[in-house]
Amino acid sequence: MGTSGDGTAAGAAYPLHSSTAGSLPVHPAPADGAGEPADDRIGYRGPTACAAAGITYRQLDYWARTGLVEPSVRSAQGSGSQRLYSFQDVVVLKVVKRFLDTGVSLQNIRTTIQHLRARGSADLERLTLMSDGATVHECSSPEEVVDLLQGGQGMFGIAVGVVWRDVAAALSQLHGERVDTGETLVRPNPADELARRRNRAV
Repeated sequence: MGTSGDGTAAGAAYPLHSSTAGSLPVHPAPADGAGEPADDRIGYRGPTACAAAGITYRQLDYWARTGLVEPSVRSAQGSGSQRLYSFQDVVVLKVVKRFLDTGVSLQNIRTTIQHLRARGSADLERLTLMSDGATVHECSSPEEVVDLLQGGQGMFGIAVGVVWRDVAAALSQLHGERVDTGETLVRPNPADELARRRNRAV
């Protein structure tokens, strides 16, 4: 798919729709406490980002080195340094994984990610990304999704708000790191908690 000078697709441009009326139901950013992953003061190391996004470390490393999805909190600088990904970075990683699994080309994914990166978190959660495998369309309302489905082409969709919640749930069980102090935030292990409850019941 060719692109114009501003990086959008030529012809059926991405984003296909730009209206903001009739937005999808809001999927709130996780609240403090259980929803700590959305806190911009917390970052996630590569292995944690991989576990939450469902990708391999090799994929993560390749995408970072080629600029597809780079860590926005801290990049790797020299031997032994650790990349640090934000919550939104991990959401984008999971979106990329889902696109790859359905056969969308890296070129089209790269264009999509550029647009997602330019959006704020609130906007990102409300989007549904639709694709026929060749072109990615951005929909911000149920009507826009229906319009695409009525076109007769086989389409699949990714509701970014659902991915958002999946990532939040996964990260709530994993370790984060405070950006300002470097302190590791150790999450409670559900298996350990279950064992404690069983011991109390005996």
